[in-house]
Amino acid sequence: MDLMMLAQDAVTAASAIGNAGLACVGAGLAIIGAGLGIGNIGSKAAEGIARQPEAGNKIQTAMIISAALIEGATMFALVICIMGLGS
Repeated sequence: MDLMMLAQDAVTAASAIGNAGLACVGAGLAIIGAGLGIGNIGSKAAEGIARQPEAGNKIQTAMIISAALIEGATMFALVICIMGLGS
């Protein structure tokens, strides 16, 4: 398939979905990214605590702060999706 035909198909699909649909697709991607990010944080924190148990409190604090910041961004994505559905 030609690259121009793919681009035209993408534009046609985007116009069929509309702005609300695209907002929800973007919010869905943000939610998936947040889940992957928080999972990665937890995995690396557990690994770090296993390697250096004496630094467990500092690692846990950093992990909780990072997870909270990611959750904040996820809530922002959900608000964008809800606002996109209203228009």
